[in-house]
Amino acid sequence: MRLSMKRKHIITLLILGIIAIIGAFAPQTTAAAKEKTYTFGTDVTYAPFEFANKKNVYVGIDIDLMRAIAKEEGFKVNLKQLGFNSAVQALEAKQIDGVIAGMTITPERQQKFDMSDPYYPTGPVAAAEKGSKVKSLKDLRGKRVAIKTGTAAADYANSIKKKYGFTTVTFDDSDNMYQDVASGNSAACFDDQPVLQYAIATGVKLHLISKPSTMKYYGIAVNKGRNDGLMKKINAGIKKVKADGTYDKIVAKYLGNGTVKAQQKKNAKTQETNRSFVGLLKSNWGTLMGGLGETIELTVVGIICATIIGVLIGLLGVMPNKFAQGVATTFIYIFRGLPLMVLALFIYTGIPSLTGSKIPAFIAGIITLTLNEGAYTAAFVKGGIEAVDDGQMEAARSLGLPWGKSMRRVILPQGLRIMVPSFINQLIITLKDTSILSIIGLLELTQTGKIIIARNMEGFKIWTMVALIYLIIITVLTWLSNWVQKHMQA
Repeated sequence: MRLSMKRKHIITLLILGIIAIIGAFAPQTTAAAKEKTYTFGTDVTYAPFEFANKKNVYVGIDIDLMRAIAKEEGFKVNLKQLGFNSAVQALEAKQIDGVIAGMTITPERQQKFDMSDPYYPTGPVAAAEKGSKVKSLKDLRGKRVAIKTGTAAADYANSIKKKYGFTTVTFDDSDNMYQDVASGNSAACFDDQPVLQYAIATGVKLHLISKPSTMKYYGIAVNKGRNDGLMKKINAGIKKVKADGTYDKIVAKYLGNGTVKAQQKKNAKTQETNRSFVGLLKSNWGTLMGGLGETIELTVVGIICATIIGVLIGLLGVMPNKFAQGVATTFIYIFRGLPLMVLALFIYTGIPSLTGSKIPAFIAGIITLTLNEGAYTAAFVKGGIEAVDDGQMEAARSLGLPWGKSMRRVILPQGLRIMVPSFINQLIITLKDTSILSIIGLLELTQTGKIIIARNMEGFKIWTMVALIYLIIITVLTWLSNWVQKHMQA
């Protein structure tokens, strides 16, 4: 009876410990909503509206315009580079206050969001590889065309693909879409005219094959039905910056007089002059190291939390109690079965949409890693303990040791030798898995590579740099794993 009570206490403490650790990352409600500081999501790479210059500072028409509106209306603005899809999802989940990301005003978006007055005219156009035989939309019959998910240009392409007989493939960002065409994988791509024209002016080897069939406008989106007057401030600010000439200065700053030659001249000042591998590495070293720092921070915090959760769940899985084993099995089954990207989006955008409480991207990333990597850790902790001969527990219990003390002093020291290589391997896996968290706007190493490529279009060289950084770190961790194994077996 006394042993049964002790087991119940141990199970209760383990479960409470798990809940406490997860609860530590739970969103906390604050009074910050009353402050006149608004957070707006932008795209990561959508030049000339938002992009990072060679100093890794975000600039562009949208960036400058939003700051000018905030200055005119007397509020502060926090701009977060999330990517278009992530920004829209974050707005739906009320993680941010608005989106300014070259967002075309459409009836569908007006039903879901409150859209501001128009601030920039645009229209979808198509472009093909420079020098290719594709000269018009009619030449796309039987060919593959690249589009960017969630954009008005993608909707336009899908609406005419039966008429012109082409198929579409979807990308999450403009740069990968352009590169797919430039490399010959797709025959053409669709995007908004100012964006495609700017890309061509900055060195993307494409040429326009159509003109805008319809003229639409970009607007700024906020959640529908807000009653704090934010939309009134945005519309008033747009009118003021257009009236006093600030708007025209912002547009001219990036587009000149609107011609390709003017844009090439403007762009020459922001591009790296040395495009060799070493030159690009030197000019982007600080940016890459900033991304690496975020990756390491996510990895270290994530693996610590995942290890704690994994050990607790693993211990529950080997306790002589059906309920405890069921909790462990269910946890491992759910979080090992969910794709990491789905779990990250569910935590960052799904939960806030239900609870109404914001979860910072970094915290959402740590919770994601904790649950996913913790499930794998729990599985090998459970397996490592079960790999110890059953006679060891029987011998300890026959000496009068209770279950908890037998586990702590006899079983775990032996099981630890079996688990150590798996712990190191899990650290390596966690390091690589952080790249997926760019989907929720975290500027880790992979996302940093995308941002650099968006500026200089040197995809092969930049991805080689990113790959080498990952390989160096993973090689060091592998040596560490071998060293630990060797010394534990000695």
